[in-house]
Amino acid sequence: MAGDFTRVGVVGLGTMGAGIAEVLARAGIEVVGVEHDDRALARGLGRIRHSTDRAVDGGKLTGADRDALFTRIRAGTDLSAVADCRLVIEAVPERLEDKRAVLADLDALCPSGTIIATNTSSLSITELATGTSRSSRVVGTHWFNPAPVMGLVEIVRTVVTDATVLADVEALVTKVGKTAVIAADRAGFIVDALLFGYLNSAVGMLEAHYATREDIDAAMRLGCGHPIGPLALLDLIGLDSAYEILDSIHRTSHDHLHAPAPLLRQLVAAGMLGRKTGRGFYTYAAPDTSEIVDVVPAAATTAGTVTGATPRPVRTAGIVGSGTMAAGIVEVCARYGYDVVFHARGEEKVAAVRKKLESSLERGVEKGKISLDDRAAALSRVRGSTDLAALAGCDLVIEAIVEDLAVKRALFAALDAVVRPGAVLATTTSSLPVIECAAATARPRDVVGMHWFNPAQVMRLVEIVPTVLTADDVTATAFEVARAVGKHPVRCGDRAGFIVNALLFPYLNDAVKMLADHYADIDAIDTAMTVGCGHPMGPFALVDVVGLDVTLAIQRALYQEFREPGHAPAPLLEHLVRAGYLGRKTRRGFRIH
Repeated sequence: MAGDFTRVGVVGLGTMGAGIAEVLARAGIEVVGVEHDDRALARGLGRIRHSTDRAVDGGKLTGADRDALFTRIRAGTDLSAVADCRLVIEAVPERLEDKRAVLADLDALCPSGTIIATNTSSLSITELATGTSRSSRVVGTHWFNPAPVMGLVEIVRTVVTDATVLADVEALVTKVGKTAVIAADRAGFIVDALLFGYLNSAVGMLEAHYATREDIDAAMRLGCGHPIGPLALLDLIGLDSAYEILDSIHRTSHDHLHAPAPLLRQLVAAGMLGRKTGRGFYTYAAPDTSEIVDVVPAAATTAGTVTGATPRPVRTAGIVGSGTMAAGIVEVCARYGYDVVFHARGEEKVAAVRKKLESSLERGVEKGKISLDDRAAALSRVRGSTDLAALAGCDLVIEAIVEDLAVKRALFAALDAVVRPGAVLATTTSSLPVIECAAATARPRDVVGMHWFNPAQVMRLVEIVPTVLTADDVTATAFEVARAVGKHPVRCGDRAGFIVNALLFPYLNDAVKMLADHYADIDAIDTAMTVGCGHPMGPFALVDVVGLDVTLAIQRALYQEFREPGHAPAPLLEHLVRAGYLGRKTRRGFRIH
């Protein structure tokens, strides 16, 4: 059992090996560290010293605990020193031939009962295990960098891995304070297989000049709650490492979405590897620092700044719709000083929107976010109507109705007939083509997309989507209004998914495919992405919130737009939707609620 792992060997004291050794020693386990020569050994021990000194300075470790930790580390250059360890973790550089050689040496040195774990992020555990005489006792352990900080360890089983080996290694990972997830042996395991397709798509989006690097990163941070945007994350990981991981996954998956983007290859060839070289997608103050020196301010990405267009004046905003999104936009606009006229079908729906508004503002007062005077002022600026003509004098009309193109086109044709000339017409669609709404009017230059995120009162992101016909001052107006109500606008072209959904939903679809392939279970996948990547929700928890039917509809729209085989909706997703398992709203989706 894991309790017997009182001594663990760690072969290779590079960044990962040193981190693993530190984690084990912190947990009271004796570590036998091995490097190939004295110089490498000194560097490895120096890494541990530097890391633990920082922990002491940060109050996370006492000086006495640090000193005691070093008494539990015995390190040298003789591989035979690990022969009496029941578990040996190989952590040499990510080259198949080097790892095979080390595993073969360990196989010859260690008793038959010793477990050999290989630390790799992308190499085949099966291929490494078959180079030994103990395939059933070889397992993958993918620790995340930096190991003392990151909470996840992926334990990777092959088709012949002994169940007791998995249980013992999982218990050890838990003992040292990490979260373990078990996955089958496939390139990328769980995290990299899901993460790097998403990261690669972000590079492709930048390469196509579809959106700026700042807008792509801001969209995923503010729209999805990710701790870091995809391009900044690639700089942190290292573009060379990212390229190698993508190339490795692609050789197995043959999925074009994993084929490294040409821009990624070009940056690697140019030596622009990210933070470690001081330049990647961004330029940094110095190598190995996080300070970006060439970031473009958000204000400089608006159409108004780039083209010199002057936003049209907006004093009164019209909102069409009676759902959660429409009510949220009504509240946000009213709270920030706009007069608001909203349209709903029927007096009952008008009253329902008013009730949602009053309740939400009351909660704001109770939480101390707004004053009673602010609440009263916001309510005084809002009036509802069942007559579309009530929107005639509005300067901006935002449509927030059902995500059905035919219904939206009919509404825009009706708005064209009643709203004053020169008013801006905006659609909140998350995946439908904005140009289709614009084409239903005689004023396509006045139509723009404004994709708000739910709940609008909380979410800071608004995607601004001009069409090929949208006037520059209309785009500038959308940016101006979004900023005036406290939002962060990003600009993107008029194609399915815009920025967030185009990157998010293929990732969710890939998670469903991973589940359908019995590669890992729901809990393991969700845990891997929350603990390993810091995402606020795992993919299955998120799909259940969004709705499986909504997820399927958006994925179908992406597939229809790009005709990319990798975007084809997962059959399991389609089957669950047909069965009526739509997520939280039906109390059953991927989980029972």
